[in-house]
Amino acid sequence: VKAVGLDPRNDFNVDQILTKTDAQNLIQLCVTRLLDTANPSLSTIKMQVYFDMNYANRAELLSEQHRLLEGRLAPVVRGITDSHPRVQEEMENVYQKIVSYMLLSSGLGSPTDIEVVREVTAALQSVFPQTEMITFISLSKKNKEQQLKNLAMLVTGIRLYNKECRRGGSSIDDLPAILNEAIPSATRTVDEGLNTCHTLAHRYTALLESMQEDQHRYTQLSSFKLKEALFNVRQYEAFLCILLSDAITSAQEVEKMNVRFAATMEQLKNTVQNKVSIDTKEVFPLFVALSNLWTGFQDEILLLSVLTNIANNLQQFSEIQSQLFPEEVLTSLLEGVTVKSDEERIRETMGTRVNVSDFKNQEWLFPETTDNFDQLLIQYHGFCAHAIGVKGLTLPGNPTIGILKHKERCYVFSSKEAAYIFAQDPDKFIQLNIEKAREHAELIQLLELRHQFEYLAPYAQARNAGKCFMKPTTKCDSSTQTDTHILPPTIVTSYEWNEWELRRKAIKLANLRRKLTRAMQTDLSHMRRENSTQVYLLKDVSTQTKRDNSSSVPRPQIFLEGLRGGSSPTTHMVKGDLTRAVDET
Repeated sequence: VKAVGLDPRNDFNVDQILTKTDAQNLIQLCVTRLLDTANPSLSTIKMQVYFDMNYANRAELLSEQHRLLEGRLAPVVRGITDSHPRVQEEMENVYQKIVSYMLLSSGLGSPTDIEVVREVTAALQSVFPQTEMITFISLSKKNKEQQLKNLAMLVTGIRLYNKECRRGGSSIDDLPAILNEAIPSATRTVDEGLNTCHTLAHRYTALLESMQEDQHRYTQLSSFKLKEALFNVRQYEAFLCILLSDAITSAQEVEKMNVRFAATMEQLKNTVQNKVSIDTKEVFPLFVALSNLWTGFQDEILLLSVLTNIANNLQQFSEIQSQLFPEEVLTSLLEGVTVKSDEERIRETMGTRVNVSDFKNQEWLFPETTDNFDQLLIQYHGFCAHAIGVKGLTLPGNPTIGILKHKERCYVFSSKEAAYIFAQDPDKFIQLNIEKAREHAELIQLLELRHQFEYLAPYAQARNAGKCFMKPTTKCDSSTQTDTHILPPTIVTSYEWNEWELRRKAIKLANLRRKLTRAMQTDLSHMRRENSTQVYLLKDVSTQTKRDNSSSVPRPQIFLEGLRGGSSPTTHMVKGDLTRAVDET
């Protein structure tokens, strides 16, 4: 619908509301175009839609694949983390679920193969025996999920090591060997398609140039169909270049992973060396590294499968070339016509360059004067900005001639003459390119012109006078600014909204009405002023009036003699005073 509405030959204005008759005409034109099986433009648009809906870059594709895998494993994970076994039989059932999760998450072998299940069980028991189930059950749900992922990587690494040592792993495919065969095959297929596209594009371009030089030579050949075929080939070529770039990136990643996988496996062998007991801190990280590398191999298999599938499906949209212009017809039409490749056209203009002094108000970029010259974003997908609108051709641009920078956008040209003509009035030729894209809607994506169509002006209504169109609404950007407060502020500071506060003020006023304030003056208070005096603080003074002294006095010593009796029956007691006199002391 958009392509039919933009085509100026159909005389529709996209900025106006169509009448019922116009809507019917639009539907009829769309149906007619969809039923036209010999329309290269329709095939190109279908190709663009298919590619946009199925292609994604590496990061997006792998992220989506990992998300889908987690979604498929979610019921198994919930069955493990939400269970609370109490008896031995329930413990064994949960352990079997863990084994199933190890097998499904790794993708190494079929869950219905008993030998594979036994191999996974043996690998799991070596790092997670059933006696540790009690500890596992006591963990939180988040910790359980994390431990399941860690165990899955350890089990995968152990199985890969056993496969390397020929102790099992017969069900594990040799992914590195498969990739080493599949990537060159896929690259070769894309290269063959690119070579076919290049040949057809060069032939169509040479034929169109010959038709423009001698219009009476090809009376039965439609230049419009030939241009649509050229755009179809160029779009197919652009998509194949994207797929080839991704395939080359995959080949480089696989080569790096092969080196790291071999080095990790060799390090693991040297660490183990038939030892009876090994520290887990040494071997567990190596098992995890093997698992991650193998996951990378699986990702590359997936990416290569998607790229191959897209390349095979894109081919159907270019089959119309052989129907409209068979090989025999093209060969006969090109008799006496020189067919130049894109490389030959660039080589012919390698010695020419724009003279900057010829342009006062234009900015030209050259390799020796511009940093990151090869990384500049060139408009029109690198095609000549002059040839598109004037000739309707997609000629390759040569940046060494000079890149014109106009309104922060860069343009390249196929020749010095084309660069000079375009530089005289760039806006004019940019508009011609837009008009050409309206005529051939497939150019909007091929030349990356979506940003240009945001500023298209409506078509002239010269031939629409007899139609009952509604007048378009004029739209423009406008802005106004007003003062924050036009009138002076009238804020009453004494305003109070709280009812209880108003009551409190009312009570206060009522009390004041009953009060009387009086004042008087006395002789003592008349002309009274404050007096101040200063005194010295007391000092700490101490005196000593007492002296300690001591004297010794005699101790009284009195003894009684004869208390025990004697030889006589009568007891005679004698008192003896032995106390010394004072003067003797």
